[in-house]
Amino acid sequence: MHKTWFITGASSGLGLEMTRQLLAKGHKVVATTRRSEALTPLKQDHHERLDVVQLDLVEPAGIASAIESAFQRHGRIDVIASNAGYGLFGAAEELTTAQIDRQIATNLTGSIHLIRAALPFLRRQGGGRIVQVSSEGGQIAYPGFSLYHATKWGIEGFLEAVAQEVAPFGIDVIIAEPGPTGTNFGANLVRATPMDAYDETPAGAVRRAIAEGSFEIKGDAARTVAAIIAAAESETPPLRLTLGSTAYSSISRALSARLSALEAQRGVANSADRQDP
Repeated sequence: MHKTWFITGASSGLGLEMTRQLLAKGHKVVATTRRSEALTPLKQDHHERLDVVQLDLVEPAGIASAIESAFQRHGRIDVIASNAGYGLFGAAEELTTAQIDRQIATNLTGSIHLIRAALPFLRRQGGGRIVQVSSEGGQIAYPGFSLYHATKWGIEGFLEAVAQEVAPFGIDVIIAEPGPTGTNFGANLVRATPMDAYDETPAGAVRRAIAEGSFEIKGDAARTVAAIIAAAESETPPLRLTLGSTAYSSISRALSARLSALEAQRGVANSADRQDP
């Protein structure tokens, strides 16, 4: 059965690949982007099934308007794919206030406003799916990416609560967590002005690795997107969808380490309980 998807950040990276694959399968796509010209070739080939919308996630009023008009035009939207976002690199001290505010507005509050705007329509139509493209960085953290991680950990916490709130309405939530994947993420990475004080620190080491291109990228964009679409089409989608061997290994190590640390604190945790007389 052909469905209608609403995708943010559809002009590049995973969003563009998702748009291509869905159109190839015969689905309809409402593709939002800040650069509509990037979707012109796809629009020419799929003009009846591709609805291109100009949208910047830092403008909440524009998000609400785009969602409402999309539901009005198409009657039903089956999947809301919150994909738009970018990376900000720099030690926390190196970042500017403007960089911090835009990172949060795009990756975190933009996604929150999008999902909140869609929920009344999904409820009224009797259900649907929300796909949030997060990252392995929603479960682990690298030095130099503190604000990026803040947005990914934040959106995952938001959606873990929302998933419980909206399950009675037939709305499912999928949090996709890809590892390093062959997209243009690195090319779009915003970099803070480096401080000499951080040269010989873990943040400096990561900065050099990025500059030298020494990070191993195992993830395949087409395979990653195909797995996300398959999860969204399944009867019982997972809340979290880990994608790529790097993400699986890094998240597994992080969760195991946190569980081990938690178990070591069992006595301290229990000692903080109120003692009944």
